[in-house]
Amino acid sequence: MTSLVPHLVNGLTLGLLFALIALGFTLIVGVMEVINLAHGSLFTLGAYLALSTIGAGWFAGTPFGIWWLELPMASRYFIGLALGPVLAGIAGMLLELCLRPTYGKAPLYGLLLTFGAAIVVEEAIRLIWGTGERNMPVPQMISGAFLMGGLIFSTYKFYAAGFAIVAILMVWLFLERTPYGAIIKAGAHDSEMVRALGYDLARLRLIVFGFGSALAGIAGMVMAPIWGLRPHLGIDVVIPAFLIIVIGGVGSFWGAVAAAILVGMATGITGAYAPAWSLMSMYILLIAIVGFRARGLLGRRSALEN
Repeated sequence: MTSLVPHLVNGLTLGLLFALIALGFTLIVGVMEVINLAHGSLFTLGAYLALSTIGAGWFAGTPFGIWWLELPMASRYFIGLALGPVLAGIAGMLLELCLRPTYGKAPLYGLLLTFGAAIVVEEAIRLIWGTGERNMPVPQMISGAFLMGGLIFSTYKFYAAGFAIVAILMVWLFLERTPYGAIIKAGAHDSEMVRALGYDLARLRLIVFGFGSALAGIAGMVMAPIWGLRPHLGIDVVIPAFLIIVIGGVGSFWGAVAAAILVGMATGITGAYAPAWSLMSMYILLIAIVGFRARGLLGRRSALEN
């Protein structure tokens, strides 16, 4: 049992971080009915943008860049944590503007456009930051390890899990306790009714796409010190995100969170006993849950159950 604890902690941390990625994904799918295949690339882009902010990559060799590097690492890190997702959100908004001609047409058009956007973003990352793997620096206060119960744990993983919990709660409060959140939720259930009530549907879609992309950027920066940074990292992210919203139920906030934790725990526990089956476990979980409940854990009743 003692040897299993680190795997449980890893699985829970991974699940919470998966939830951050999946929440942005499920908002975009729910409001816009578009499967954004570029979501993983925006996740990676947010992390690279934060990396350049921390290391003064934008102003390397200039007086400002030299002054910036003299600032404490913690200050640069948390500024990067704010700026990287904002820039990823702006990139997501630009993608939404490109998607507008596909609205009202067959879903395949939007699917192909986001697939092409994912390739473009990935290649842009290769051109700007290179093809090699990069490491995300973290402040000393959240790096290293500590001893608890005779076991060694990564300090950063506990920070990442705590950050993910706070971020998830803040997103929930935004959706449940603000008028803007109410509009977004209404748009996820019936976008045409939102338009009939006088709200600008185009602006709503733009904001949701930017918000979802910013959540992906946040998750990218927080996960980068654990997974490392490489241009094709988005491929490793978008598939689990898609599985999570299917398992949790399309459009369900807490369904996505619960599914993400289940996926993370399944991956962590399987990794303890059968590492070769670690990634396969999430697909087995998908088959088991959707086979028993077609609409997912907390999803609305679908045509598959009629």
